[in-house]
Amino acid sequence: MRFKDRVALVTGGAGGIGGCTCRLLAAEGARIAIADLFADDGEALAQEIRDSDGDAIFISLDVTDEHAWESAMETVRSRFGRLDILVNNAGISGAVPDKMDLEYFDKLWAINGRGTFLGMRAARKDLATSGGGVIVNMSSVAGIVAHEVTHMGYNAAKAGVRLMTKSAAIQFAHDGTRVNSVHPGWMTPMRTSVVSSDTRQRDRLLEVVPMRRGGTAEEAAKAIVFLASDDAAYITGSELVVDGGMSAL
Repeated sequence: MRFKDRVALVTGGAGGIGGCTCRLLAAEGARIAIADLFADDGEALAQEIRDSDGDAIFISLDVTDEHAWESAMETVRSRFGRLDILVNNAGISGAVPDKMDLEYFDKLWAINGRGTFLGMRAARKDLATSGGGVIVNMSSVAGIVAHEVTHMGYNAAKAGVRLMTKSAAIQFAHDGTRVNSVHPGWMTPMRTSVVSSDTRQRDRLLEVVPMRRGGTAEEAAKAIVFLASDDAAYITGSELVVDGGMSAL
């Protein structure tokens, strides 16, 4: 089992890509801290993992709050004694009707951008102590290319995650910590998706994807798990695109 005795903290871990990531990591031996604001779903997933002979807890976490991050890390230390893997997956969709909404722009930056930075900042010392820590940041194909239905604040925040990842990879390398990003394309709609959740609009969006379909949460989660594993031991500062060929156009 690739993650036996390792501890992973997954933000946005109560469902979607984060939930699949928690299940896959747990199935390969990792002990899981599920961090999210959706307590019912998070607690249910933690129980599901424990019922399958895994080890998991739920932590309520607002990723935009630095004090909440400090508390979450204290919980991880108290419960597991270490942290080996951080998956900064929490985020909100950019597929909204009003692409000029300033309040939503600020929210996108706070959750998708600031939240990722705070996670890396809060976990850095613990990951270094583990002697081979890993960070996987959730960016997006929208951090590489633009699209007409996406709020430009989403593009900006996800592009920021892409470059923060590369910066952290350089700065954390002497700690022994690897840092990479995953860039999904049109995947299973997020809780916060509006435009991309509309069936007709989604069909139109998928017409331009070379593989002619949307991706699944599990397909993105498998990319995260690969980067978190020793199979990617010499990979840092890289971006793994999971978009059905969309960014190759």
